[in-house]
Amino acid sequence: MTESAEAPRQAGRSRPWIKIALIGLALHLVLFVYPVLRISFWLELPVFIWAVVLVVVTSSQVVARGLLRNPKTSLSRLVRQSLDFMLGVSPILVLATVMAEGLVWFDLLSAKGAAWVVTWVVAIGGVAGLFAAVVPFVHRIELEYPELQEPLSLVQITDVHIGSRSQAFLERIVARIVDLNPQILCITGDLIDQKNVQQQVLSCFAGLTMPIYFVIGNHERYEDLEDILLKLERVGVQSLRNATAWFRDDVQIVGIDDKDDPHQVEKQLDKIEINSSAFTLLLYHRPQGLVPAGRAGVQLMLSGHTHNGQIFPFNLLVARVFEQVKGLFSYHGAHLYVSQGTGTWGPVLRLGTRAEITWFQLRPIR
Repeated sequence: MTESAEAPRQAGRSRPWIKIALIGLALHLVLFVYPVLRISFWLELPVFIWAVVLVVVTSSQVVARGLLRNPKTSLSRLVRQSLDFMLGVSPILVLATVMAEGLVWFDLLSAKGAAWVVTWVVAIGGVAGLFAAVVPFVHRIELEYPELQEPLSLVQITDVHIGSRSQAFLERIVARIVDLNPQILCITGDLIDQKNVQQQVLSCFAGLTMPIYFVIGNHERYEDLEDILLKLERVGVQSLRNATAWFRDDVQIVGIDDKDDPHQVEKQLDKIEINSSAFTLLLYHRPQGLVPAGRAGVQLMLSGHTHNGQIFPFNLLVARVFEQVKGLFSYHGAHLYVSQGTGTWGPVLRLGTRAEITWFQLRPIR
């Protein structure tokens, strides 16, 4: 191929990155630049002060996703979480600034008053969002299935995101699980989102007495998957990779690897033998595949991945990608439950959503 023919192709390859850069620039203008400039104008801040603030907030994600992508100390994790927090509260900041702008325009609020209103709205929203992310609630679900011979209690956690979240957070989650005393613990992916997570971070799993079943999510695939699986095995976590396990004679558990393919569940279930007389539990990270799962004889499918958008208004965007974003869905007797997620990715913040631990109480139909 000649040099002249190769040049257009290389130019074409660079265009997606140009689009991404332009989108990122536009988002920064809306989420950061406009509110900072407007509030600085209202408070009549010196140029030096608002310029410094503007540099800090606009560069926050470059630092968080670049220099601090894999934080190795508590301090570096705290710095990254603080930078991510700026991104998390930015939707509140923008909405509050726009509303305050209207009040100032109609002479219903002074300029300085508008700045203080925005500050208080962001502060209250930030505290509420932090609580919703740090303190998961226990969501109890009761279902009945004729395939069960005895009652079954299980807990699902998903999208914990250790790496972004700390060892202490995981230990609090495990302590809540111990209090619930389930017969099975199911982890439906994105438990870890960082390379080189230390073995002791996962040590709390070793103290659990119930079987722990795990399927990989997209973040495990992005990181050092084999190292993650080895460390989980050491603390008693069984990874199901397009495979099955039996908890009891009447309970079959199927785990399928995450993949960027909406037909992954259907393709893998074609290769897996489902016992039609047993209760079959399917673990898959993404909420995709309820129909083929139901046709294959699965009674209950557990998923996560969506975080329910985590921060409003991103839930509206997630709903355009996934038909099932959160909650319980059914198809011809089969159920899919989509958890909002136990942890968070990026900002330790939830707006319009709540971190959850899901506790299933399953009973036989007599």
